Amino acid sequence: MSRSAHPAGPRHADVLAELHPLNPPTDPGAIDPSIWPASVNRVEGVLRIGGRSVTELTAEHGSPVFLLDEDDLRGRARSYAQAFANADVFYAGKAFLCTAVARWIADEGLGLDVCSGGELAVASAAGFPPERIAMHGNNKSSIELRRALEAGVGLIILDSFDEIDRLATLADSLGRQQDVLVRVTVGVEAHTHEFIATAHEDQKFGFSLRGGVAADAVRRVLASPALRLAGLHSHIGSQIFDLDGFQVAAARLVDFAVALRDEHGIEVERLDLGGGLGIAYVAGDDPHSPKEIGERLLDIVARASRAAGLNVPRIAVEPGRAIVGPSTMTVYEIGTVKSIELDGGARRLYVSVDGGMSDNIRTALYDADYTCTLANRTSTAEPVVARVVGKHCESGDIVVRDTWLPADTRPGDLLAIAATGAYCHSMASNYNHVPRPAVVAVQDGVATVIVRRETEDDLLRLDPGSGRQ
Repeated sequence: MSRSAHPAGPRHADVLAELHPLNPPTDPGAIDPSIWPASVNRVEGVLRIGGRSVTELTAEHGSPVFLLDEDDLRGRARSYAQAFANADVFYAGKAFLCTAVARWIADEGLGLDVCSGGELAVASAAGFPPERIAMHGNNKSSIELRRALEAGVGLIILDSFDEIDRLATLADSLGRQQDVLVRVTVGVEAHTHEFIATAHEDQKFGFSLRGGVAADAVRRVLASPALRLAGLHSHIGSQIFDLDGFQVAAARLVDFAVALRDEHGIEVERLDLGGGLGIAYVAGDDPHSPKEIGERLLDIVARASRAAGLNVPRIAVEPGRAIVGPSTMTVYEIGTVKSIELDGGARRLYVSVDGGMSDNIRTALYDADYTCTLANRTSTAEPVVARVVGKHCESGDIVVRDTWLPADTRPGDLLAIAATGAYCHSMASNYNHVPRPAVVAVQDGVATVIVRRETEDDLLRLDPGSGRQ
């Protein structure tokens, strides 16, 4: 798959025939190391992660369950820290955040990007250094901004004129000056799914370069003694493999920085190029390594700045999916298997698991693709076209739209889905009053619950009529 043509959403719906979505695998039980957590392997047919078998882990922690390879996550965070040694890396907590992950991220020397009061609360509970926190959000409330100021958050990314005024008033009332970045909409649309492309003009984020809107935002920041312009921010999309979009975005930010220097006599200190760096979900996905990304983005900004006669600003990036996404897999138990006859005599195996869109909404929301495999055994049965679906009362409750599974797939088998660390648990819901799964970190044979499984009692405690408060 070309790096320049990978949308986060469907890649086969309009290309491959509905009844023949993929080529049959040569080895249905094979584990592609570019897709699965680093420690995943098979021993006597059973998947293992972090030195533990998934059959043991599901027996202990239930199903479905998110199994996270701690060393994998830490290693990816470390790789980004090394690749951007002369820059800043903020882990995007929206991908997945809990106190354990926040502490690991802090240990590996990264900053943390939060985008709500809840994410800030998790960071604070974890003891994350507040000066290494950057706060995002297109509609931060006065309460959230006050909490960020009182916590001593290092950076606040400004997203609207209302927010500039709101933050300036709050910071002044607290007698402090807050470092801020102005989020600029640079008009670059990355190769990504329409719903998660965030730098084109017609969207809710940031200040457009068009019509001088971003320039007006900077003027308003500079006019407030309670705010200090620490730099500019841009974000061009998600699940990006092609780095050319960053080159265009950086060039436009540098041009804007030149205009600010000429008008105000200031040098922009920092350019934050955002996140959106892609990972491998299926065979053929070919993401860049952190080293490649670091070298390319640092060079892009340096060349553009020198050509414009600017001091080279410090750059920042915000990987979230790229750090946590590949570190985690979801394991489900299969409950029912149906062989459905389709038009023309073809058949599809419908494999229903004990979770679904409540723990992974991405397939329904973005037509996202995933890789899956039987986790409790291998099989020599012929592979057949299959669709993995959830237990919810929605026809769109699909986990893996098109895949191949052994013809003898049966109830009670365990099914593992790769690369579910990002935007699965963090976007989970209680649809149909289904409790959310646990997240279990595994390292050197030791399994630790880092987010406990919800129970029906948890759900009923929110209902005043249940008597469970």
